[in-house]
Amino acid sequence: MRGFIKRMALCAVITALAGLMALPAGARGKEKEIILATTTSTLDSGLLDELIPIFQKKTGYFVKPIGVGSGQAMAMGERGEADVLLVHSPDAEKKFVDAGFGKNRRIVMHNDFVIVGPRKDPAGIKTSESAMEALKKLALKEAIYISRADNSGTHVKEMKLFKAAGIDAKGKKWFHETGLGMGQTLSMASEKSGYTLSDRGTYLAMKKTLALEILREGDRDLLNIYHVIEVNEAKWPGVNTAGAKAFADFMVSAETQALIKKYGVAKYGSPLFFPDAVK
Repeated sequence: MRGFIKRMALCAVITALAGLMALPAGARGKEKEIILATTTSTLDSGLLDELIPIFQKKTGYFVKPIGVGSGQAMAMGERGEADVLLVHSPDAEKKFVDAGFGKNRRIVMHNDFVIVGPRKDPAGIKTSESAMEALKKLALKEAIYISRADNSGTHVKEMKLFKAAGIDAKGKKWFHETGLGMGQTLSMASEKSGYTLSDRGTYLAMKKTLALEILREGDRDLLNIYHVIEVNEAKWPGVNTAGAKAFADFMVSAETQALIKKYGVAKYGSPLFFPDAVK
């Protein structure tokens, strides 16, 4: 009889745990756990590996970062599966906030996008006068191009550039879609001697492992801006509102902005991101 009671108690615990896992973000370990939906570049570059432990030590919160494209991060927010977002797709972010899913959208930092490709540059884009001219040359030469194709901020920027250049790349033999994050897409471009659009931070962090060089940079169209957005509890009462605000406040604080400014300088010779919240 005692064994039966123990088994029943164990089943009850398992059922309760399963129920907790099915709850929206914030309802699990509500007081201490924060689910952060963030673009892969903040993880692949190593920036959050440095910042999150500092935040956790200062506040006692535990951050669970989930690296996806910005579009997927906002979709998580729309479903109540995240407490706070760190993303870089400005147009989509505005729609997300305007629809009531997010609040307190604040600028954190920026870097820029770069077009990278094989050192021999078979498409000859290095002499291009603009990013759009570079893409036109890629299309004309039918050079291998690797796209994230994941609705990330990088992918959205990429599609805007192709559209502005008058290029319909989707479905072309030279245009390859990965559906993967920035780091994996860069690795694939390197393996296939192809070209791709990358945020500068992830490229610099992986540069030593890649047979790729920056071939086009510096265009105004290549600016890459990151914002932190708290998921709105009016849509999802279960989100960790206090935790989300604490993390967002931390990201725009003077201390964190100073850390962002220095990140990458010692290892790569230049910062991977530039702080924008504190001027």
